[in-house]
Amino acid sequence: MLEVRDLHAYYGKSHILQGISFSVGRGEIVSLLGRNGAGRSTTVKTIMGEVAPVGRIDFAGARIDGLPPHAIARRGIGYVPEDRAIFPGLTVRENLLLGAKPARRGDGWSQEDMFRLFPLLRERADAPAGVLSGGEQQMLTICRSLMGDPSLMMIDEPTEGLAPLMVAHVQSLLEAIAARGIAILLVEQKLTIALAISHRLYVMGQGRIVFEGTAHALQESEAVRREWLEV
Repeated sequence: MLEVRDLHAYYGKSHILQGISFSVGRGEIVSLLGRNGAGRSTTVKTIMGEVAPVGRIDFAGARIDGLPPHAIARRGIGYVPEDRAIFPGLTVRENLLLGAKPARRGDGWSQEDMFRLFPLLRERADAPAGVLSGGEQQMLTICRSLMGDPSLMMIDEPTEGLAPLMVAHVQSLLEAIAARGIAILLVEQKLTIALAISHRLYVMGQGRIVFEGTAHALQESEAVRREWLEV
């Protein structure tokens, strides 16, 4: 579904992504792991068109590198940024509606689907989004992206700063999304979650892919974990 080949990206003269290649298949959860500064967030921003790409990005059989972000979103890629980017003065229901668009398939996501996935959103439907906790705002942002009926979701650090109970809710939601056939590219700091839900994982270091494999393979590779993940 998503194919990234020899991708480079720059911030000014700084060469951030240095020829990375990876893929995400339909319904897969694929995690990008690595320490802060490894290039994970830059990767999803580059795919989304927020950072100029040098290289090739194919999605659903067509090239998207060089397209503007709104065109990439219309192709079926949803993006959940690390800062959540909710509209605090609008209600939960209004935030969800902002993400809605006509479904490209017959089984698109509805507001009622969001309320079933995360019942607290129903309870808070008419409350300003700004009064939600950090974890609730994260769930709202993910659900708002789902309302756009994506085929692939790129989610950047969804569990950052969340309490353990909310982390479990986020994990369950991601698994439910993948069960509906939606691919997920997950940028995640918590190794335990990535190992638990990912079909495949890539470890990044210094702007390059330094490991590709299954959760089991990464668990067995102590040298990779020690050099590129552990603090």
